[in-house]
Amino acid sequence: MSISPSIAIQSYDQARQAARPAPAPERSEAAFGAALGSFAGSLAQAEATATQALSTGADPHALVQALAATELAVETAVTVRDKVVEAYLEILRMPV
Repeated sequence: MSISPSIAIQSYDQARQAARPAPAPERSEAAFGAALGSFAGSLAQAEATATQALSTGADPHALVQALAATELAVETAVTVRDKVVEAYLEILRMPV
């Protein structure tokens, strides 16, 4: 029985693609760290805008937008915290 080189190469290529490891999913720690960095960046940007608006009398609309963005970021963080606490309490209520 003889195997042609083209069939061997094709079979090897298919086996190599089938054995390729799947890409690793994003870890929750990385996602949480990115969200925390985004939250901190939003707060820092709002603080800089507020300082500039108060010291130099810059655009008041920018100040209102920065405060609204900060309020939204804080509300989102509080909602996530509440969900985490709720899940933790649910785990504590589980029978052992």
